[in-house]
Amino acid sequence: MTKIITRRDFMHKGTYTVLGTAVGFSSLKSSQKTSRVILIRHPEVLNEDLKFNDKIIREMLDKAIMTLFEQNDPISIIKQLIKPDDIVGIKSNEWNYLPTPVELENAIKHMVMDAGVKKENIGIDDRGVRENPVFQKATALINVRPLRTHSIAGISGCMKNYITFSDNYPSYHPNNCENLAKLFQLPLVKGKTRLHILSVLTPQFHGRGPHHFSRRYVWLYKGLLVGIDPVAVDSVGLRIIMAKRAKFFSKNSRLPFSPTHIKAADLKHKLGTSDPNKIDLVKLGWKEEILI
Repeated sequence: MTKIITRRDFMHKGTYTVLGTAVGFSSLKSSQKTSRVILIRHPEVLNEDLKFNDKIIREMLDKAIMTLFEQNDPISIIKQLIKPDDIVGIKSNEWNYLPTPVELENAIKHMVMDAGVKKENIGIDDRGVRENPVFQKATALINVRPLRTHSIAGISGCMKNYITFSDNYPSYHPNNCENLAKLFQLPLVKGKTRLHILSVLTPQFHGRGPHHFSRRYVWLYKGLLVGIDPVAVDSVGLRIIMAKRAKFFSKNSRLPFSPTHIKAADLKHKLGTSDPNKIDLVKLGWKEEILI
């Protein structure tokens, strides 16, 4: 049964998890006192030619959100996350070497339409979000992007994905992008995010510069990370990257640039949870080479 979260509920021993960073709208009950992240994998979600299976991606999303919110009807869950009169921006990522798969974008779009949102009130964008009419009027956001290493931030995850909402990217670069959590206070973002989806279908675990790409450092992990806490989702993503680097590089597996923004988002900005011991990581599906 859905419960409306009041400020008193939120403050009472952390029994409920606030949906994303927003306060003041219906939230789904969680029995967890820690941030929950769902890692779901499927061996047939894509093949060696990088052909994605639409049906399996949708099934993975459905199972992930059912587990995340401890309910057995994905449509009922999305209707609690998104209202029919919402204007929804799906914040994607279009980096040409490793973009958010179109199949994943479409699965999210259809999920939002299941909530009753009209097609014209749904936008999918990355670098054009500040000028996009849907995002300018958006009342709800869903954040989705692939996981990869980054030459300044250490990794690019859910938090880094919101940098295109800023009109001054370089202002977030000091100290290895330590203050990326401030992006969640921008007017186009604040209080709107309903769900974070970090694609670990084909993550990149190493790079040699800001735009370096090599298939050698991309592997078919075939997974998705889903949560309402972007810090927790990115923290789990970092663990996967580091585990892969340790296996591949053996001795020197450290990232060239430390992803300080993840701990800073927790300890300095109070955006979410970075400590793995306080994250409720639920692993679903295919377990081979899961790494964590």
